Amino acid sequence: MRDELDPKGLIAEAYRIEGIAAEECRSIFFDWALSLPDGQDPREAVTVMLERHGQEGHPMTAVLREGASEPLRRGRRGGASGRRG
Repeated sequence: MRDELDPKGLIAEAYRIEGIAAEECRSIFFDWALSLPDGQDPREAVTVMLERHGQEGHPMTAVLREGASEPLRRGRRGGASGRRG
């Protein structure tokens, strides 16, 4: 059975890897996020992955929680319009 939200099985496999580090989980997360179907809400997909696989203390759970949180609001982004007051 093919999983629409994890077609490559990346998230599921990350939870099976013993001793996986947070850096590896982030790399897997980005690969997974880029493979989501067009039009799929990434935060919704992250929530589903957390419900399916989330394990307290696992680095992938921490990465998924970061992915589900609101992005930090930064200062101006730059560019010509930002310099022209």
